[in-house]
Amino acid sequence: MQPLCFSLALFLLMNLCVGMWRVLRGPTPADRMLAGQLFGTTAVAVLLLLAEAGGNDAVRDVALLFALLAAVTAVAFVRRAWRDPEADHATD
Repeated sequence: MQPLCFSLALFLLMNLCVGMWRVLRGPTPADRMLAGQLFGTTAVAVLLLLAEAGGNDAVRDVALLFALLAAVTAVAFVRRAWRDPEADHATD
């Protein structure tokens, strides 16, 4: 089971390298944010695979923390990037 978990973790890390290209070349901020979400999700998956391979419960807790931070980051980006047009007209 351990070689399978380690090989899947390596595959996911290679996907992160491809995602880095989108962060650097993304045409819009939304593309860059989605690539950042890919990093958060992949980090959670890699940590869960490593926790399963090593039998370490603390790594699962770190994965849970990364999942929470990725969700909060996405919500903060959406709230900041897309303003309500009706609220903008109310201040005029």
